[in-house]
Amino acid sequence: MKGLELAEKYYKEYGEEMFKDFPGLKEKIAIGLIGDGSECMGFDDEISTDHDFEPGFMIFVPDSIDSREEFRLERAYAKLPDEFMGYKRQKLSPVGGNRKGVIKLSEFLTKNLGVPDGRLTDFDFFRIPDYNILNVINGKIFYDGSKELTRIRENLSVMPEDVLLKKLAGNLLLMAQSGQYNYLRTLSHNETGAAQLAVYEFVKSTMSAVFLLNGKYKPFYKWAFKAMRELEVLSEIADPLEFLMTTENAKSDSETKYAIIEDIAGMVIEELMNRGWTKAICGDLEKHAYSVNDKIGDANIRNLNILYAV
Repeated sequence: MKGLELAEKYYKEYGEEMFKDFPGLKEKIAIGLIGDGSECMGFDDEISTDHDFEPGFMIFVPDSIDSREEFRLERAYAKLPDEFMGYKRQKLSPVGGNRKGVIKLSEFLTKNLGVPDGRLTDFDFFRIPDYNILNVINGKIFYDGSKELTRIRENLSVMPEDVLLKKLAGNLLLMAQSGQYNYLRTLSHNETGAAQLAVYEFVKSTMSAVFLLNGKYKPFYKWAFKAMRELEVLSEIADPLEFLMTTENAKSDSETKYAIIEDIAGMVIEELMNRGWTKAICGDLEKHAYSVNDKIGDANIRNLNILYAV
């Protein structure tokens, strides 16, 4: 069973009944399971059950909650059944670090976004890693009495266009530098380690570009390939990217790898041109990077260094 399904069933079975003892509170809180766990991404499997896998849910409370009522709520949650559908709950830690239970919404948002209300400026989007924003909008909310968390998640679900274009432009330039230029150049110096580092940089930047072309936030690195294979646009690039990272750099291999790099560049460029996001007519990703940057509407963002957002 998936962790998200387990959490919702546990809430339906026991959580809803628990809140009958807290009249008037439920309209102020949100209940669900979101955050940095694999179950929140829907990527959990049998291996995931070896740690942090348990029945339970998150109760997001406002800062205005009375401390005594918060304590009562914590006690009530702690008294819920220890076992459900064959899975045991973990003991709550008195020093924090728990992923479930009673959580101040402002503290959860500050931990992930750096602001207590979830309101981000364009420049906030540049400083916050994509996976931190994803921690706030992934998973599922089972109930939201105040609708505040739902509003925050909806606002964060779409990256501002100028932010997206700035990040895309920077990643396109890094793709050009690492893949189209530096990969073969480092090999000509017999620097096979540096060549493989160039491959890694190309793969990382390409993955970031593909997630941006899908209007999606890229998850933490260990889930990036899995998530990429589920995207609508250019998901087929995932396998050749994995090939680039897992093969050596002997002459015959390097020729194949460079051909793949150019094929991937061509696919990305074709997508940019189909959208009208670039005016460049060539196979050089660097020129397309600057063309994408030129499309940014806000002059303050457009005039920043093209690598500012990466």
